[in-house]
Amino acid sequence: MEEVIKAKLREEIGAEYKWKVEKIYASIASFQEDFIKLKKDADSLKEYSGKLADPKELLAYLRLSEAINRRAELLLMYAHLRGDEDTANSEFQGLKSVIDVYYAELKSYEAFFVPEILTLKEDFLQVAIIKEPELKLYEFFLKDIIKLKPHFLTKDQEEIMAGVSDCLEAPANIFSMLSNADMTFPSIIDEEGNNVELTEANYSQFIRSKDRRVREEAFKTIFNTYDKYKNTFSMSLTSSIKNFIFNSKTRKYKSSLEASLKPNEISLKVYDNVIKTINDNLSSLHKYVAIKKRHLGLEEMHMYDLYVPVVDTPKENIEFNSGVEIIKKALVPLGLDYLEIFEEGIKEGWIDVYSNKGKRKGAYSWGSYDTMPYVLLNYNNELNDVSTLAHEMGHSIHSYLSKRHQPYIYSSYTLFCAEVASTTNEALLIRYLIENEKDKMKRDYLINTELEQIRTTVFRQAMFAEFEKVTHENLERGLALTSKELSDIWHKLNEKYFGTDMIVDKEIDMEWARIPHFYNDFYVYQYTTGYAAANSFATMILKGGAESVAKYKNFLNSGGKDYPIKLLYEAGVDMSSPKPLLDTIERFNQLLNML
Repeated sequence: MEEVIKAKLREEIGAEYKWKVEKIYASIASFQEDFIKLKKDADSLKEYSGKLADPKELLAYLRLSEAINRRAELLLMYAHLRGDEDTANSEFQGLKSVIDVYYAELKSYEAFFVPEILTLKEDFLQVAIIKEPELKLYEFFLKDIIKLKPHFLTKDQEEIMAGVSDCLEAPANIFSMLSNADMTFPSIIDEEGNNVELTEANYSQFIRSKDRRVREEAFKTIFNTYDKYKNTFSMSLTSSIKNFIFNSKTRKYKSSLEASLKPNEISLKVYDNVIKTINDNLSSLHKYVAIKKRHLGLEEMHMYDLYVPVVDTPKENIEFNSGVEIIKKALVPLGLDYLEIFEEGIKEGWIDVYSNKGKRKGAYSWGSYDTMPYVLLNYNNELNDVSTLAHEMGHSIHSYLSKRHQPYIYSSYTLFCAEVASTTNEALLIRYLIENEKDKMKRDYLINTELEQIRTTVFRQAMFAEFEKVTHENLERGLALTSKELSDIWHKLNEKYFGTDMIVDKEIDMEWARIPHFYNDFYVYQYTTGYAAANSFATMILKGGAESVAKYKNFLNSGGKDYPIKLLYEAGVDMSSPKPLLDTIERFNQLLNML
């Protein structure tokens, strides 16, 4: 019997391909020492309760809160990065657990702040700024709290909500541990006849295989494994949704969707328009499925055929350093200063490149105000991995510039803006590749790649958003959501989105269980809006010259100093209208015609 090719252990990965977590803390001992000091110092936050009507005390509290939270974020970052390196390492998971519990406790120390601000007189802020001019920095922050007065609770109630926040995160933590650490998948036979252990990391490689047997086997293996845990996954997901509904009702919102959108001044119509605009244009996706079916020469198009490229090109092995050089050329229109930051990230250890046994799946960018950005990858030497690198570095450079140009209080951008910079990088990359490819077959492959980006980021994420809306509304109406109901909803959505040319295999019914973003309520629609905004920015950058690039960089520098719709509008993209999304669908149609 042939030996199974197993995932590498963490210690088998070269140091140059690991993120430099030691820049946060040199050792676990240093982490523990700082943790002890923080717990002692953080107690002083409580002393400001009842004193915020004094502008001097308010300013002192805001400064202390910033100092404490910046230190807590360092601890949180370190513990989570180490934990994600190896989800089966009990010491690292212990660090995560301890800091997560304490972080919830820390938030309870500050639970008095918002209720107390809301008890102050209407003209307090104007008077306070006159007495303490340095409070001017916090004006937008404080006004943003005051406008949501109807949705905040009493001091005691806020302390309770802060105290149970860690418990309310339990469903997401259970999902993460089950899918990342506890679940294992059977091995499959790859294209060369090797017996290979299937993992979440290499599944993306197999589902794109030109060998239909391989992709079908990978597809059925992964979803049949998820099916064995369907009751646990349905319980964790519905519990997460119920927690969010509980929070929205407690804070007196009309719905969980309103609770997600209203704080950032995003109209519910923006969400509904995403679903409506996509539903009105599903004929474009149906046309794509029909073209793909014809190009692949299939009598029947199955769900496991969806990711395979329509053009048969030699399998490329794009080493990480080669991928970096490709991205740098694609990002030239953004200017030398942008490229210098990109280079800094590569050289200074922002990135954890390759997968290892127990490493968290997927990819992300994360950082704190006092650290460099950190990027988790599971790089597999494919074009998709190059695109993922460009995407995550877009996040990281957005964060880097926001922190450079904004004070701590406004350094974090909202979720609505979170996917814009990352997807702009992706759009610039694929357009560069298409424009500069002379080989017709490879160019068609790249055209299909951009089609896939739009399909997966616009159409697919809109389907995810519709699933979220349906599941939340069902639970809000008191309807049951077992694994069967969740799978039925998912199946019907796939039928609607992919049309009559697609056979919706029963295995896909469990796909909802694989989606970690469903534990971050009403996040995924922002991939669709983010791609639409990014498509607009990429077009402006390539066609509009220096003025458009300057506007875009100003957006990157802005952090969260204003509401997202306004920041995007000032940069030249109006997300209150369907135009950016319609322009993206038009780009999709153009690519179909090119193909």
